[in-house]
Amino acid sequence: MWRDLAPIGRDKDSGGYRRYAWTAADADCREWFKAQAESRGLTYELDRNGNQWAWLGDPNAGDAVVTGSHLDSVPDGGAFDGPLGVVSSFAALDELRARGVEFTKPLALTNFGDEEGARFGLACVGSRLTSGKLTPAQAAELRGMDGVSLPKAMEAAGYDPEAIGADPERLSRIGAFIELHVEQGRALDLSGDAVGIASAIWPHGRWRFDFRGEANHAGTTRLVDRRDPMLPYAETVLAARREAELAGAVATFGKISVEPNGVNAIPSLVRGWLDSRAADQDTLDQVVTGVEKAAREYADKHGLDLTTVRESFTPVVEFDHALRDELGRILGTDGEITVPVLGTGAGHDAGILADRIPTAMLFVRNPTGVSHSPAEHAAEGDCLAGVSALADVLEGLACR
Repeated sequence: MWRDLAPIGRDKDSGGYRRYAWTAADADCREWFKAQAESRGLTYELDRNGNQWAWLGDPNAGDAVVTGSHLDSVPDGGAFDGPLGVVSSFAALDELRARGVEFTKPLALTNFGDEEGARFGLACVGSRLTSGKLTPAQAAELRGMDGVSLPKAMEAAGYDPEAIGADPERLSRIGAFIELHVEQGRALDLSGDAVGIASAIWPHGRWRFDFRGEANHAGTTRLVDRRDPMLPYAETVLAARREAELAGAVATFGKISVEPNGVNAIPSLVRGWLDSRAADQDTLDQVVTGVEKAAREYADKHGLDLTTVRESFTPVVEFDHALRDELGRILGTDGEITVPVLGTGAGHDAGILADRIPTAMLFVRNPTGVSHSPAEHAAEGDCLAGVSALADVLEGLACR
């Protein structure tokens, strides 16, 4: 499975993946998922929001156990973020069949669409639509850097955008959702464990900063006459680093858009996106407020206009305690929770769904902690340990 999936959407120059929502690479990933489902005799289904499902047992019976993740990527992302969870779900099913277990509940494997938000700027679109946290009207306003709207992109990929929307009936049939994911940090590497259990997801969000100045000639305009928005933007990037360090949080300006984007032109607009995350809401508020205050001071100093927009936000997510503890008992020793339980600063579909259905997560060790990069890696032995752990969890939840 890994060898078949690996070439899809991989850039030959960077070695990273560009599997953006509703593109040719995304379509190839979806075909791969469908083929894996059909080869195992599972009932394949594409829901109203473009999420893929593969069912063992009656999808309408209720109290289903679901596992999976996503197949899309960030720009030049790694091979493991998302795909490891999907591949592991199929491999765990194969392991359970090899064990000869009898399922007492329906089991579903899933691929949620547009989790990374690389194309339209909003993460977890598929699960947000399904849970009702993103309305069809809001989805219609999403546009990529190429100006193509989400509905137009879906339509071009052969899907009806008029069908999207909340799907409470589907969620009501799910008793538990377990998402396996490569760890995006080094906690397991430092503890020496191959697999861990998630406790919570830090609150996090994305904010857009628009610095508006005046386009002019780079060679003939005196420095004192310039209204250059790149200067306050650069100062704001440094301010974000300072605020994050002071608060013990993280803050990143990782995406920028410049107009008119000419080498010999002073920009008229610099648009930058801030991603910030912290262990608690008060700390996150402190960081973002500090960055916005600094940005306004820098914009005023240079005689520029500044607007800020919060484009997305996810509050702290505590995974279902009963389900989390059950995973700990299944994977623990003598009924005791001996598997590491750790928090994360990364968002996931499991976090979006957590207030609608019981959700939990398993992490697989990442020896370097590098993620969202072609250097992202997990050892084969640890990946197999993750499959075994997921199979144990599914057996404990769906075969009782």
